[in-house]
Amino acid sequence: MNALRQLGFLKLNLRPDGGAAPDHDHRVIELFRNRAELKKAYGGLQEETYRLKDLVKQQEAATQRVQELLGELEARLGNNDTAYSTLTFYQLRRLWQSGRELLTQFVADLAKQQDERERRHHLALHNRRQFARRQAGESQVGAAQGLADEANSQVTALENERAGLTRFWHYFKRRALERRIHGAQAAAMAANATLAQARSDLEALNQEELPEFPGLSLEARRAINLAAIAYAEVLCARLQVIEQPLLTLAREATGRRSATDAYGTPKDCVMLMAQIQRAQRLLASRASLSEEIRSHTERLQEVVTYRVAADTCPTTESIGLTVEGGNTRGPNVLAEDTWDLFRVLLR
Repeated sequence: MNALRQLGFLKLNLRPDGGAAPDHDHRVIELFRNRAELKKAYGGLQEETYRLKDLVKQQEAATQRVQELLGELEARLGNNDTAYSTLTFYQLRRLWQSGRELLTQFVADLAKQQDERERRHHLALHNRRQFARRQAGESQVGAAQGLADEANSQVTALENERAGLTRFWHYFKRRALERRIHGAQAAAMAANATLAQARSDLEALNQEELPEFPGLSLEARRAINLAAIAYAEVLCARLQVIEQPLLTLAREATGRRSATDAYGTPKDCVMLMAQIQRAQRLLASRASLSEEIRSHTERLQEVVTYRVAADTCPTTESIGLTVEGGNTRGPNVLAEDTWDLFRVLLR
């Protein structure tokens, strides 16, 4: 027993490799971590798959609707009783789209021209400001340079004077000069610091970039919108010579998704399509267009009002075309959103 007690301090390690346990635990932890990351990635891929499947279903439904519309259109065009009405329907839609395209291009051209003018003005104004600031900065550098040169010359003169006082009886003069030299050196350091700051400010000014163009001004956007409204009024006025209410018919056709049989017999449809072709020529005509737009714009400038100071579009009530007696002589293109005018105007 005593022998066994003496051997009690011995501890047996029954593991095959005592140093392998920590490494094994580390590998297990890494496996669990990788498993969690894989599950997370798998979940994300599943969500993406579901989203793509939904998009495919939506696209399939849209394609199915388009195929149905094409089938309906093919059936209507293949039937003599409905073919003429269908052609009339799409020509009316095209008439509305033509007016909108004319207005859109008109606004785009005016906005481009005004943008170029205001950008040039923005650059010229910046250059004038920079020139004035640069002149002021160069003046400051020149003044600081003069003060620094004067202060440095003063220090040099005092030091030269001190160098000439070598005799022992010059002791008190040297002490007085030392005090003056210290003051002159402090003044020279301050002058040199001022010069360095002025040069730094001038360099920073020379490296300044052109500030970003803020965009068309409020006045420009208002002017372009008034011109667009005037153009819409001109287009409407040109269609008044046609007996058929083409603008009303075109608006109704644009609001429908499929053709309708509301245009009468094939003979009536042929006559209506001839009127539509005439209307297209009237809309596209450039004869006296600028004068007509200018006349309508001048009238609008006298009567339009805005709800708030930041608005670019006038109130619909303020642009009504009225004559003596309160009778209107034309449509309120803004209130009726003729040619989809609200989508064309600048904000």
